[in-house]
Amino acid sequence: MRQTILRPEFVEFIPEQLEDGVIYISQQYRTVTHRCCCGCGKEVVTPLGPTEWALQVVCGAVTLHPSIGNWSFPCRSHYWICNGQVVWAGSMTKQQIEYGRRLDQRKRDAYFAEANRQNDLRAAELPSQQMEGTDQQSNWIDVAWKAFKKWLGLY
Repeated sequence: MRQTILRPEFVEFIPEQLEDGVIYISQQYRTVTHRCCCGCGKEVVTPLGPTEWALQVVCGAVTLHPSIGNWSFPCRSHYWICNGQVVWAGSMTKQQIEYGRRLDQRKRDAYFAEANRQNDLRAAELPSQQMEGTDQQSNWIDVAWKAFKKWLGLY
Protein backbone atom coordinates (compact mmCIF):
# COMPACT_ATOMS: atom_id res chain seq x y z
CA MET A 1 0.00 0.00 0.00
CA ARG A 2 1.38 3.42 -0.96
CA GLN A 3 2.36 5.61 1.99
CA THR A 4 1.50 9.28 2.28
CA ILE A 5 2.52 9.91 5.92
CA LEU A 6 5.51 8.65 7.90
CA ARG A 7 5.59 8.51 11.69
CA PRO A 8 9.06 8.86 13.22
CA GLU A 9 10.37 6.33 15.69
CA PHE A 10 13.68 7.06 17.42
CA VAL A 11 15.73 3.92 18.01
CA GLU A 12 19.30 2.99 18.80
CA PHE A 13 19.29 0.04 16.39
CA ILE A 14 17.15 -0.32 13.28
CA PRO A 15 14.74 -3.24 13.86
CA GLU A 16 14.91 -6.31 11.62
CA GLN A 17 11.21 -6.04 10.79
CA LEU A 18 10.16 -2.62 9.56
CA GLU A 19 6.58 -1.40 9.71
CA ASP A 20 4.92 0.41 6.83
CA GLY A 21 4.42 4.09 7.57
CA VAL A 22 7.23 4.30 10.15
CA ILE A 23 10.55 6.04 9.61
CA TYR A 24 13.21 4.73 12.01
CA ILE A 25 15.85 7.21 13.15
CA SER A 26 19.08 6.11 14.83
CA GLN A 27 20.82 9.32 15.82
CA GLN A 28 23.68 7.40 17.42
CA TYR A 29 24.44 5.58 14.14
CA ARG A 30 23.36 8.52 11.95
CA THR A 31 20.98 6.40 9.91
CA VAL A 32 17.36 6.74 8.87
CA THR A 33 15.51 3.70 7.52
CA HIS A 34 12.00 3.03 6.25
CA ARG A 35 10.14 0.73 3.91
CA CYS A 36 9.78 2.11 0.41
CA CYS A 37 6.75 4.36 0.33
CA CYS A 38 5.46 2.87 -2.94
CA GLY A 39 4.43 -0.24 -1.03
CA CYS A 40 6.95 -2.64 -2.62
CA GLY A 41 8.32 -3.43 0.87
CA LYS A 42 12.00 -2.80 0.08
CA GLU A 43 14.15 -1.34 2.87
CA VAL A 44 15.38 2.19 2.21
CA VAL A 45 18.51 3.22 4.15
CA THR A 46 19.53 6.88 4.19
CA PRO A 47 22.81 7.61 5.98
CA LEU A 48 23.03 11.03 7.60
CA GLY A 49 26.05 13.26 7.08
CA PRO A 50 27.41 16.30 5.35
CA THR A 51 27.72 14.44 2.04
CA GLU A 52 24.62 12.28 2.48
CA TRP A 53 21.11 13.08 3.74
CA ALA A 54 20.16 15.79 6.19
CA LEU A 55 17.45 15.17 8.78
CA GLN A 56 15.24 17.77 10.39
CA VAL A 57 12.63 17.00 13.04
CA VAL A 58 10.18 19.76 13.92
CA CYS A 59 7.23 19.14 16.23
CA GLY A 60 7.56 15.39 15.65
CA ALA A 61 7.52 15.68 11.84
CA VAL A 62 10.50 14.46 9.84
CA THR A 63 12.05 16.09 6.78
CA LEU A 64 14.83 14.40 4.81
CA HIS A 65 16.86 16.18 2.18
CA PRO A 66 17.56 15.44 -0.67
CA SER A 67 14.84 13.34 -2.22
CA ILE A 68 14.70 9.55 -2.04
CA GLY A 69 15.39 8.03 -5.44
CA ASN A 70 15.11 4.25 -5.36
CA TRP A 71 16.71 3.76 -8.76
CA SER A 72 18.08 0.27 -7.96
CA PHE A 73 14.63 -1.04 -6.92
CA PRO A 74 12.22 -2.51 -9.47
CA CYS A 75 9.67 0.19 -8.47
CA ARG A 76 12.15 3.04 -9.19
CA SER A 77 10.11 5.23 -6.85
CA HIS A 78 11.10 8.85 -6.27
CA TYR A 79 9.75 11.01 -3.46
CA TRP A 80 10.51 13.62 -0.84
CA ILE A 81 9.84 13.26 2.87
CA CYS A 82 8.76 16.69 4.02
CA ASN A 83 7.23 17.38 7.46
CA GLY A 84 6.21 13.74 7.77
CA GLN A 85 4.44 13.80 4.40
CA VAL A 86 5.49 11.77 1.37
CA VAL A 87 5.57 14.07 -1.64
CA TRP A 88 5.81 12.08 -4.83
CA ALA A 89 8.24 13.26 -7.46
CA GLY A 90 8.32 12.46 -11.14
CA SER A 91 10.34 9.63 -12.54
CA MET A 92 13.76 10.36 -13.97
CA THR A 93 15.47 9.09 -17.09
CA LYS A 94 18.66 7.06 -16.90
CA GLN A 95 20.59 10.12 -18.12
CA GLN A 96 19.09 12.31 -15.38
CA ILE A 97 19.93 9.72 -12.75
CA GLU A 98 23.54 9.44 -13.95
CA TYR A 99 23.86 13.23 -14.05
CA GLY A 100 22.56 13.44 -10.46
CA ARG A 101 25.00 10.76 -9.34
CA ARG A 102 27.93 12.58 -10.96
CA LEU A 103 26.84 15.84 -9.32
CA ASP A 104 26.59 14.11 -5.93
CA GLN A 105 30.08 12.64 -6.40
CA ARG A 106 31.51 16.07 -7.28
CA LYS A 107 29.93 17.52 -4.12
CA ARG A 108 31.43 14.70 -2.01
CA ASP A 109 34.85 15.18 -3.62
CA ALA A 110 34.74 18.94 -2.98
CA TYR A 111 33.63 18.43 0.63
CA PHE A 112 36.43 15.97 1.42
CA ALA A 113 39.04 18.03 -0.44
CA GLU A 114 38.14 21.02 1.75
CA ALA A 115 38.12 18.88 4.91
CA ASN A 116 41.57 17.52 4.02
CA ARG A 117 42.83 21.04 3.32
CA GLN A 118 41.58 22.21 6.73
CA ASN A 119 43.24 19.19 8.41
CA ASP A 120 46.52 19.98 6.64
CA LEU A 121 46.34 23.59 7.83
CA ARG A 122 45.70 22.49 11.42
CA ALA A 123 48.54 19.96 11.23
CA ALA A 124 50.92 22.66 9.99
CA GLU A 125 50.01 24.86 12.97
CA LEU A 126 50.28 22.03 15.49
CA PRO A 127 54.08 21.96 16.06
CA SER A 128 54.18 25.64 17.03
CA GLN A 129 51.17 25.20 19.30
CA GLN A 130 52.79 22.17 20.91
CA MET A 131 55.95 24.14 21.54
CA GLU A 132 53.97 27.00 23.06
CA GLY A 133 52.08 24.56 25.25
CA THR A 134 55.30 22.87 26.30
CA ASP A 135 56.88 26.22 27.21
CA GLN A 136 53.84 27.22 29.22
CA GLN A 137 53.76 23.85 30.94
CA SER A 138 57.48 24.03 31.73
CA ASN A 139 57.08 27.54 33.15
CA TRP A 140 54.18 26.42 35.33
CA ILE A 141 56.13 23.41 36.58
CA ASP A 142 59.19 25.59 37.33
CA VAL A 143 57.08 28.08 39.29
CA ALA A 144 55.32 25.31 41.22
CA TRP A 145 58.62 23.52 41.99
CA LYS A 146 60.22 26.74 43.28
CA ALA A 147 57.19 27.45 45.47
CA PHE A 148 57.31 23.91 46.87
CA LYS A 149 61.05 24.16 47.63
CA LYS A 150 60.51 27.53 49.27
CA TRP A 151 57.73 26.05 51.41
CA LEU A 152 60.13 23.29 52.49
CA GLY A 153 62.72 25.92 53.32
CA LEU A 154 65.14 24.68 50.66
CA TYR A 155 65.05 27.83 48.60
